[in-house]
Amino acid sequence: MKPSAVSDGTQLVHVGRQPIFDVQGDVVAYELLFRGSMDAVAAGRQDTYATSTVMVNAFTEFGIREVAGDRLCFINLTREFLVGDIALPFGPEQVVLEVLETVQMDDQVVAGITALAGNGYRIALDDFVWGSGHEVLFGLASFVKLDLLDGDLSRLDEVVAACREYPNIQIVAERLEGPDQVAIAERYGMELRQGYALSHPQVLTVASLSPSRLRRLELVGALSSEEPDLQKIVSIIASDPPLSLRVLRASNSVAAGHANRVSSVRQAVVMVGLPNIRQWALLMALDDGGGATEEHMLGVLTRARLCENIATWFGASADGAFMAGVISGVGHLLDVNPEGMAEQFPLAPAIVAALTEGTGRLGRVLRAVDAYENGEFGSFDLAGQYMDAVRWSTRAIAHSKLATASA
Repeated sequence: MKPSAVSDGTQLVHVGRQPIFDVQGDVVAYELLFRGSMDAVAAGRQDTYATSTVMVNAFTEFGIREVAGDRLCFINLTREFLVGDIALPFGPEQVVLEVLETVQMDDQVVAGITALAGNGYRIALDDFVWGSGHEVLFGLASFVKLDLLDGDLSRLDEVVAACREYPNIQIVAERLEGPDQVAIAERYGMELRQGYALSHPQVLTVASLSPSRLRRLELVGALSSEEPDLQKIVSIIASDPPLSLRVLRASNSVAAGHANRVSSVRQAVVMVGLPNIRQWALLMALDDGGGATEEHMLGVLTRARLCENIATWFGASADGAFMAGVISGVGHLLDVNPEGMAEQFPLAPAIVAALTEGTGRLGRVLRAVDAYENGEFGSFDLAGQYMDAVRWSTRAIAHSKLATASA
């Protein structure tokens, strides 16, 4: 299901979020759910596409801090992720990997989940049914989710007793849709609770520019070589503003508590790491969403390149100026104010100040470019630099179209 199209060339992307409560009624986690539209009340699909879309949207469209703060996120995984056919692009710090009840247990799945748990990922068994074969994972699991509405309650004593033999397991009572289910959760002392009786899922929606499909595939190719060329990878990402923003949002979780803040696309790529960038690119390649118009991309790229071209006039960093141009340009397209854009990324203070206050050397760059774009030419003649920016941006987009035609 494609994201909702918007007439200005942006699109709306969505992710469902259902709270998980503790016995005191405090929200301790969220389950992230696939939603194809802002008014969807059910996932509609539970496949690799749905899982990939949830990951990409939550981590790189919204930013995981925006979706969940510092709480845990439960994410459903299909077999492809569990056995390692598709690697996870994020670390274990804030996620719980849910093993869907539809996944058939075999040696390969058990080995894959064992490896994930060994790497620090927390495992949850979704809609657990005794005798399904999933009980072999009790030694690896941190959570067991029990359906108290439509699940088989005749063996509930046995299931709960088996869980209690593993001190690391917390039971999540799910599908609490009325007082009867809540009473069962209370009677068995189930640590966590989830369901409509407590809270319906929320659908979070944000306007987005989608990276071009070609750019994603080109990035996958560059990352898959035996010796990836970092400069080429940075160049591919920098030439596609939406892709740059997704990498920046992906760096947010890495940058949490990090002393260094991001001041260039290159730094964001290094912070996230090439292996994780590769996995994000693969997940994005699974997404069938549309993209912004060529005109929009040309405008943002031209602005970013123009900022880069004149950075030295003000003693500013060329990389920082390019990034500031991308973020401010995309913010304008999405109708998000500079403060809102700056909050989404782990940006260096100089870039934040330039975006939000127009101060510092980068702020002077942005003010000069804003004045030129508004026809207020002032004391700076940017015509030559602007024409170079247009040529560079046009070549970048033409290269994208040529590669698409030959793909």
